[in-house]
Amino acid sequence: MATEIAWHGHSTFEVHSGGRVILVDPFFNGNPLAKATPDSVKADFILVTHGHGDHIGDTVEIAGRTGATVISNFEICNWVGSKGDLKVHPQHIGGGFQHPFGYTKLTIAHHGSALPDGSYGGNPCGFLISLEGKKVYFAGDTGLFLEMQLYGEEGIDLAFLPVGDNFTMGPDDALRAVKLLRPRTVVPIHYGTWPVIEQSAEAWKQRVEKETSTRCVILTPGGRISP
Repeated sequence: MATEIAWHGHSTFEVHSGGRVILVDPFFNGNPLAKATPDSVKADFILVTHGHGDHIGDTVEIAGRTGATVISNFEICNWVGSKGDLKVHPQHIGGGFQHPFGYTKLTIAHHGSALPDGSYGGNPCGFLISLEGKKVYFAGDTGLFLEMQLYGEEGIDLAFLPVGDNFTMGPDDALRAVKLLRPRTVVPIHYGTWPVIEQSAEAWKQRVEKETSTRCVILTPGGRISP
């Protein structure tokens, strides 16, 4: 069965691959775009890019209910582990590990990572994951950086890039990111959740497909895509 990825708005994903469910940045409570709730989703693994509340979101609650293993940087895993008898697997930027669902490498992300209670959340990250023979890149909250070109050399089938501006890359820098990464398909994320990050995804799609050979797909919350 092919990998399928659902977008729940903002930067929240539900990945179905190899008979497992992987959540990425499970922000449901407080997410005005999400139709799912923390008690309605399943999870075998939870990937967290950084500690901000709109990304670590409902991780502790979902991990406690499902028994999912949380994968993130060392500091966030320590914080999650302090919340109860929860399973964690710490990694750090540049390091990869062969998890049951696929090889997962933590990538650079230029952002902050303070946890909701003010604790130090370590370095923010993105994830470059091999899923059933496909490479999927979750950029996380980040600005543009030149090393994206190196990630692109690995051959990316599907990339999820923030375009909202203000807190992350905006449309201009996200377009430059596409040119560095050269993914087969790109999906814009982290926009439209609140007025401060409102953007026209359709206008960005037109620019991407005019200036690059990458296909751009716009998802609505709950929409799904396969790499």
